[in-house]
Amino acid sequence: MSAVSFRSAAASLPLAAAAGPPGSLEARLSALYDLAQDSPYVFASPLGPFFFHGRAAYLPRLVFFGPQASDDSWRLSFLAGFDHRDLRASRALLALVHGLATNSAAGHGLNLSFFPLLDIAGLALDVPDRGLTRAHWGRGSPPEIRLLEQDARGGGYHGFVRIETARAADDLVTIRIRQPITRPLSPDLELITSDDAESFPVRFETVPPEIRAEDGPLSITDDLPIAPFELTLRVPAAWPEHDYQRAVVVLLKRFLRRYRAFQAHGQHL
Repeated sequence: MSAVSFRSAAASLPLAAAAGPPGSLEARLSALYDLAQDSPYVFASPLGPFFFHGRAAYLPRLVFFGPQASDDSWRLSFLAGFDHRDLRASRALLALVHGLATNSAAGHGLNLSFFPLLDIAGLALDVPDRGLTRAHWGRGSPPEIRLLEQDARGGGYHGFVRIETARAADDLVTIRIRQPITRPLSPDLELITSDDAESFPVRFETVPPEIRAEDGPLSITDDLPIAPFELTLRVPAAWPEHDYQRAVVVLLKRFLRRYRAFQAHGQHL
């Protein structure tokens, strides 16, 4: 589906109610749709449809194929917008996509999919937290998660990156890494390090592979074509939007730089 028709598909959803002025989610999505029409690297490719309350809807998706990317390139899926009442993670992820569109070398050789707004039904219905961050991807999950499950089963992603807002009491950025169950990461293969997190107050959490995930994409890892890792970035709720966005963009750019180095050396996660 083209960028123009993608905008038409999303137009029935009340993005304006959550977005508003220039710089809002709606404005940033619109700008990226326009950019995608002429970019050789960024493409608008909505996922769906899914149905709720008799309505059809799509999950916004932007795909980035870096220079010299191919069907064999490593693939990552970025997920944000789990709760429509706080869209800072969504706007931060779109800022990252815009940065890649204007500096494609940062994603050289990578195949990246971005889902900036998962809580589409919650936004349309204006309901409280629907628990999308806690949802198991294979047990009667909400319609958006079922759609992501289908995409994950066919996408062959090597890793998933989740962007979330932390609990109100947290004052540190939490970086949690869940390792593949069948092929744990090598001890000397770090996805992101304390050096990458320099200038940010960060707490690292590593979940060993023997602890099975009950939420997110790794909850169905046994059925996926590749054993993926999962990296979750949680930003303190009290941070102002500028600091929130800067943390997401800077940390994920550093993560991508390290990940590209793994690929360049032919290492496999």
